[in-house]
Amino acid sequence: MVFKYWAIAADMIFVTPTISLRDDELRFTAIRASGPGGQHVNTTNSAVQLKFDAANCRAIRADVFARLKNQAGQRMSGAGMVQIEVSETRSQHRNREIATERLVALVRAAATVPKVRRNTKPSKGSKERRLGAKSRTSGLKKTRGRVRGED
Repeated sequence: MVFKYWAIAADMIFVTPTISLRDDELRFTAIRASGPGGQHVNTTNSAVQLKFDAANCRAIRADVFARLKNQAGQRMSGAGMVQIEVSETRSQHRNREIATERLVALVRAAATVPKVRRNTKPSKGSKERRLGAKSRTSGLKKTRGRVRGED
């Protein structure tokens, strides 16, 4: 069964070509959703809480874990446990899929290595053009001074 950007096959979730998560590493808990919704919200456990132990996952390398910790923010505990709560739909099954999609997106974003920033400096020609434009503007503004009559 293939979804938008990730696939599930034989108890595995393929995030990237090098990272795949096992189903037993994900713990889903059905919880009572908060907010409006009337009697349906008050009687069903349709919200889903996903917990993923990223610190003990063998598929996640140390550099990916460091970026995941940075990107997850408050969703990751100090022990390296990622927690995602979803209560968008009335369907528990769909909320579970959304939570899995969010986890996959989070791990995929952490797996991409950020581009190295290289310092650049302006060329000699661009500096000269900038300074020339400044002096032309300065000369133009000097001519806008107050006109004094010959007295």
